[in-house]
Amino acid sequence: MSEHLIIGTAGHIDHGKTSLIEAITGVDLDRLPEERERGITITLGFTHLALDSGRTISFIDVPGHERLVRTMISGATGLDAAMLCVSAVEGVMPQTREHLAILELLGVKQGIIALTMTDLVDEEMLELAQMDVEEAIEGTSLEGSPILLTAAGPEPAGIAAVLTALQALTPRHQDSDSPFRLPIDRAFVRRGFGTVITGTTRSGSITDGAEIVILPEGTRARIRGIQVHGESVEQALSGQRTAINLAGIEREDLARGMTLALPDTLPPAYILDARYHHLAEAPEIPHDSRVRLLVGTSEVMAALSVLDDDALRPGQSHLIQLRTDAPLVSLPRDRFVLRRESPVQTLGGGILLDPWGSRLRRKHHDDAVAQLTRLESGDKNVFLLRAGEAGLTPQQAALYALSDAPSLGGLHLHSEVVTRLRQTLMDSLQQWHAAHPLAAGVGRRDLRRGVFQRLPERVYIELLESLAEAGALIFEGPRLRAADFRIQLSPAQEKHMADLTASVLSAKLEGPRFDVHVKEIPELLQLLLESGVLVRVGPHLVHRAPLSTLKAQVVALLAEKGELQPTDFKEMTGLSRRFAIPLLEWLDAQRVTVRRGDVRVAPAR
Repeated sequence: MSEHLIIGTAGHIDHGKTSLIEAITGVDLDRLPEERERGITITLGFTHLALDSGRTISFIDVPGHERLVRTMISGATGLDAAMLCVSAVEGVMPQTREHLAILELLGVKQGIIALTMTDLVDEEMLELAQMDVEEAIEGTSLEGSPILLTAAGPEPAGIAAVLTALQALTPRHQDSDSPFRLPIDRAFVRRGFGTVITGTTRSGSITDGAEIVILPEGTRARIRGIQVHGESVEQALSGQRTAINLAGIEREDLARGMTLALPDTLPPAYILDARYHHLAEAPEIPHDSRVRLLVGTSEVMAALSVLDDDALRPGQSHLIQLRTDAPLVSLPRDRFVLRRESPVQTLGGGILLDPWGSRLRRKHHDDAVAQLTRLESGDKNVFLLRAGEAGLTPQQAALYALSDAPSLGGLHLHSEVVTRLRQTLMDSLQQWHAAHPLAAGVGRRDLRRGVFQRLPERVYIELLESLAEAGALIFEGPRLRAADFRIQLSPAQEKHMADLTASVLSAKLEGPRFDVHVKEIPELLQLLLESGVLVRVGPHLVHRAPLSTLKAQVVALLAEKGELQPTDFKEMTGLSRRFAIPLLEWLDAQRVTVRRGDVRVAPAR
């Protein structure tokens, strides 16, 4: 597969960007009638050139007019490098400097400077223009880039040097691991094909025939053709200029700023936390101001919160939160630009740290600054910390590149959050023991209150199991207890239990009624029942000793006679019907006997 390099032009209006691309590629990108008539670029233009080395260079021609800066920013999204054009006739102009600033804000760190129209100036003017350019790029991301003398007139000059310099540039790292996304920078109808969109595939890959969703609207469509540099392909990869033919959607439903993605992979966001740099020439902007936010090919209005100060200050770096009027699609580490609401002016830009933040109150700003500072240093586990007990699903963790993070019940949780949940659960268990000192344990679901009600059941169960594995609690059937919990009876309680046990034992199989004692000593009675010393048989309480004797007698009789008649049972026990029936039903429940009509037989083994 050939190597791709995406180059964007930059520079002041009428400084020869489009003419230089035509001289390099032979393609005139001023395709609209009004562009041809006025001689300026209004929309983004695209073409490509295959070099002998096998590399393919895609050119994005952007407008230089001040009122079209947002179009320039759309074109500068996802560039590998820039070709800054400066007229030797006029030298560095206001839009030259603004474009330079935008390229730096968007993270374009390499490029070339084409000094255009050199055939229209003398040596002295040319030398002054070169000095002007050197001064302008000093301290910027393009400092040290080659300054090449060019002319795009009837006799083009310097084109070979431009191509050589472009060949020396290196493609940026391609994000092939993140979900597929392609910000739309152009949508149109092509005769015989239908609706077509173009853009730079920012991450992931897409295959012909795939179902896609147009975000943030959520409209679905199907791909019925992909082209990369004018050639039909089965798959488009990250970093490629891509044209996609869409079925199931009309041109009117598409616009620059929308994003193509695979269904259920990229949730749009309204709250974004970011590191921001305010340009030195920008005015001070107070906290809670409204600004224009440009991310990818999108532009939305947003409310600004300055987290580490009370204003954006010229030349300063800040941690900020942006709350947008409309949803947009982005990922961590995306670059953005802020412009003033009115008058329109580029203020600065930066890097998105968390595109799915939560609204922050003033009292939480310091904590947020500490978390975002850790994020900047590369500690991605902060995303888990910010998610709290809600955790991150595997899909959400993948968006943050946290697929390998530890999980509990299929949910990714920060270790500090897990520790906190464990401590909260053990505290709840100890509180329960304190409130029920005579209860041997608590039902698992009885502890699932408060924060644990919001946890998925599998997460809650695994949390309990992890505590059991650590020896902090013990499962006893459907109940659990703290490992260090023991029932401690007072002398009076011990005497009461002993008296009750003796009383029930003395009654033999004609035990007292359960409902009487459960009202008198419910917790002590429950202890005796759970320990198996006493057994509830229908409405009665019976000691286990006479029940064991009865079971042995019934088993022996069945072995001898094969069946147990009602008269046999009466003769064996001497009990009236009131006591006999509950005991017979208990024997059935214990699988000692099986009722067959009016008799009982041994169960099949």
